Amino acid sequence: MAYKTDIEIAQECVMKPITEVAEAAGISPDEIEQYGRYKAKVSTDIMNRTDKKNGHLVLVTAITPTPAGEGKTTTTIGLSDGLRRIGKNVTVALREPSLGPVFGVKGGAAGGGYAQVVPMEDINLHFTGDFHAIGAANNLLAAMIDNHIQQGNALGIDPRRITWKRCVDMNDRQLRFIVDGLGGKANGMPREDGFDITVATEIMAVFCLCSSISDLKARLSRMIVAYTYGGEPVTAGDLHAVGAMTALLRDAVKPNLVQTLEGTPAFVHGGPFANIAHGCNSVIATKTALKLGDYTVTEAGFGADLGAEKFLDIKCRAAGLTPDAVVVVATVRALKMHGGLAKTELANEDIGALERGIPNLLRHVSNIKNVYHLPCVVAVNRFPTDTDAEIEFIIKKCAELGVNAVLSTVWERGGAGGEDLAREVVRLCEEESGNFTYSYELDASIEEKIETVVKRIYGGDGVSIMPAAKKQIDELTRLGFGGLPVCIAKTQYSFSDDPTKLGAPEHFTVTVKNVKVSAGAGFIVVLTGDILTMPGLPKSPAAERIDVDDTGRITGLF
Repeated sequence: MAYKTDIEIAQECVMKPITEVAEAAGISPDEIEQYGRYKAKVSTDIMNRTDKKNGHLVLVTAITPTPAGEGKTTTTIGLSDGLRRIGKNVTVALREPSLGPVFGVKGGAAGGGYAQVVPMEDINLHFTGDFHAIGAANNLLAAMIDNHIQQGNALGIDPRRITWKRCVDMNDRQLRFIVDGLGGKANGMPREDGFDITVATEIMAVFCLCSSISDLKARLSRMIVAYTYGGEPVTAGDLHAVGAMTALLRDAVKPNLVQTLEGTPAFVHGGPFANIAHGCNSVIATKTALKLGDYTVTEAGFGADLGAEKFLDIKCRAAGLTPDAVVVVATVRALKMHGGLAKTELANEDIGALERGIPNLLRHVSNIKNVYHLPCVVAVNRFPTDTDAEIEFIIKKCAELGVNAVLSTVWERGGAGGEDLAREVVRLCEEESGNFTYSYELDASIEEKIETVVKRIYGGDGVSIMPAAKKQIDELTRLGFGGLPVCIAKTQYSFSDDPTKLGAPEHFTVTVKNVKVSAGAGFIVVLTGDILTMPGLPKSPAAERIDVDDTGRITGLF
């Protein structure tokens, strides 16, 4: 059977004017700014309404990702449409795609099949310009640092200890390590430098965690960009850069409103990676969605050990949010890969491989239930090659943990394929109450917090902290940052920091190589393994297959 591509399905959709979507969601005409017919920004005042209490918050996360695919964003959108089909007032809150992956490995990132947000091409490309604004603000600050040094260096910045990098929203390995300031005195001071991808920057994290313009300014002001010759931190506030940066970000902080293929209101706003950042959409968008829907469905990036852990331990803590239910997405195919099968062997029934791989799912589910104490359901994203015996095996194993597993066919059927999952989510929200707890307490030391996540969430034996990282931890503690949560950057392909360790590995240690503070975002960044903050393009990037015809119609985006 020949399936239509995601972009073909999206381009066939007859979208509602965004004004109709806004009106149906309870947004007044003076609270909306249109970006064409099908996109808009909405007022940040909506999240402060007092005439309605917040709706139920549902988090969608997943097993450890594999090349077989899991469909977390697709499930998030399909679940939202499914809830709407059973009569619920629903909003969905998602991250914006980064251009790097769009042109790199995976193509577009706005859902898939008949569970997508539209206009798909706009969302995957320039959208409303938020990422450009974030990149401009980031690079303005970088320019002001070097200009300050050039103009006399009144703050005594040590050029060897500038921690702020420039950024670009593209996978470009050539920019990871550079030397700039060449060409003589008039062109700056030569120094080693490098670029991050925009979604890995602290400004992206600040953007997604702030609650207002004033909070944005306060967070920007606290960002540490360098250290003096005496070892004291220099902030963006010290450089008087905050006002100009905020001016660049003024419109970007307003949430973006679009729609699903079935017309459900969707807020797509902010987009940090979950392997190298905190992996959640903006607090402002989530709180706006909660004021407008009786149910708000959101997602967190990669597996539950990354996105969900950071959503719960960082975003919920910062924003005062508590999920009412968690959905863990799994596929038979991915679990068989965790059981050792090659991607070419996944079409054949193999209960043995499934049995070897399912501990990955069960560890994620156990973490949600037994560490965070939240109601949970497993969504089995069904593929045509999955057999009834394989599905029954997953359902039985989840039942042993006291968790229901529900089939999801939203990729093929849209909201109709998510109705059963929607009913189970409603049951969890209305009949089961969690006792939400974080995985660690803030008064623990930085080392203790890292070790707690490794042991309680990853299932490891502990951590190995390299001497340079230990020195960094000691300095950050001396500077008063020991009470912040930790944002651990590690591979998304394993519970460990080794991407080859599939399933639910045991008896491993995680190596901590670098520790730095994101004082504006309000967390400690912990770099493990071989993690990079600037990805590279693959051998055959998606960009090679993207094109535009004479009518302006885009093809190959996914």
